[in-house]
Amino acid sequence: MPPSPQAYRPENTILELGNAFHDPVAAADFPQTILRFRNDRAASTIGLDSLDDDEWIAHFGRFQPLPGTLRQPLALRYHGHQFRVYNPEIGDGRGFLFAQVRDDADRLMDLGAKGSGQTPYSRFGDGRLTLKGGVREILATEMLEALGVPTSRSFSLIETGEALDRNDEPSPTRSAVLVRLSHSHIRIGTFQRLAYFRDEGGLRALVSYVLRHLYDEEPGADAPVRLLDLVVERTAKLAASYMAAGFVHGVLNSDNINITGESFDYGPWRFNPTWDPAFTAAYFDHAGLYAFGRQPEAIHWDAMQLAVSLRPICEAEPLIAVLDTFGEQYQRAVSDAILWRLGLMPRDSETDRQLVKTIEPVLRGTATPIDRFFFDAFGGALPESYGDEWTNARTALAACQPRADRSHGYWSGEPCAMLIDEVEAIWAAIAGRDDWAPLYAKIAAIRDMGEALAAATTPR
Repeated sequence: MPPSPQAYRPENTILELGNAFHDPVAAADFPQTILRFRNDRAASTIGLDSLDDDEWIAHFGRFQPLPGTLRQPLALRYHGHQFRVYNPEIGDGRGFLFAQVRDDADRLMDLGAKGSGQTPYSRFGDGRLTLKGGVREILATEMLEALGVPTSRSFSLIETGEALDRNDEPSPTRSAVLVRLSHSHIRIGTFQRLAYFRDEGGLRALVSYVLRHLYDEEPGADAPVRLLDLVVERTAKLAASYMAAGFVHGVLNSDNINITGESFDYGPWRFNPTWDPAFTAAYFDHAGLYAFGRQPEAIHWDAMQLAVSLRPICEAEPLIAVLDTFGEQYQRAVSDAILWRLGLMPRDSETDRQLVKTIEPVLRGTATPIDRFFFDAFGGALPESYGDEWTNARTALAACQPRADRSHGYWSGEPCAMLIDEVEAIWAAIAGRDDWAPLYAKIAAIRDMGEALAAATTPR
């Protein structure tokens, strides 16, 4: 018998934190609601795939409440370091938390909007999202999910019929509202705001909430230290997964780091064509703060800001001890992530690290395309077309045990990549002739790659 469909299980646990953590808001009244993308694969995990299109638009374009969860959207309050400058003037400025549900793994999940209208934190912004921004987020999340990166999922994209003016793309441009499905809407910046206001009670409440509802642990006497330990572990794995994917997020500010270590909020992202540590995604990142090779450092720095925020309710020494484990956890995680993408079984930590140390400098020195290399090397055997400079890497790969073979049809074609020229071509088809076929075809190709990569196991 086929498995039973996932039941819809609404939640509203965020209300436990009280009104000091959020502001009730209303969605914008959009001129149009044209459904452009619905992620039924994601919807099936929370019991919402049976909605027809009209029902879908009513909930995720007009934001009629889902039964049993939040009665009104909530704009969450937070602060954050933006390019290492502290900003107390931010919060959910063009989005909100719309609903909470349980998924098929019994995790508490948030449905959050982006481009849903102005909130008390919009400042001078219009609270809207460009259609291109929504399309780019779909492409980023689909690709990252396939490559084993813990990420929010693009759940819905609805075009809203407004003309938006922007400084970084031709204007006026089309508008949209995006809905994300994510494991928490809480950021490191949420803790920073409470520390900024010296709200010790709020900090303790938030620590308990996160441990209980997002990590399934009952908070004890060492709750702040335990939370930091969990976040350091998750964020070290996140940094490692970015590197194995060849991904550059672009804006790793502390308000963009989810407390569960799940990647989200995709603006100027890029995939690195080659293993270039200096490659940046954001045109405004002039100093290369969030360059490809500096992402582990950036995420570690953000974890440090969480530790600083916990100081009002915890001694410094145990927090520092936890922070000091980030490097070791990252090194272990990056070996695991690269082995997974290569389709190889992990061995002992030192042997796996030596394999990575053998591969990485050759990748960098030969300017081999990242996606091409992982495609060709999957299963542990490099083709003869790789020259003498790859001899040591070829030997090291051949000594590994495959965890998956190349029997999936994906391996008979070409590697699925997501470089900027293709992203722009997909958008050009939409902008120029309202042709959505290239986007849908790319999503199908990405998911095919994901099935091939996950044929045996998933990253540890």
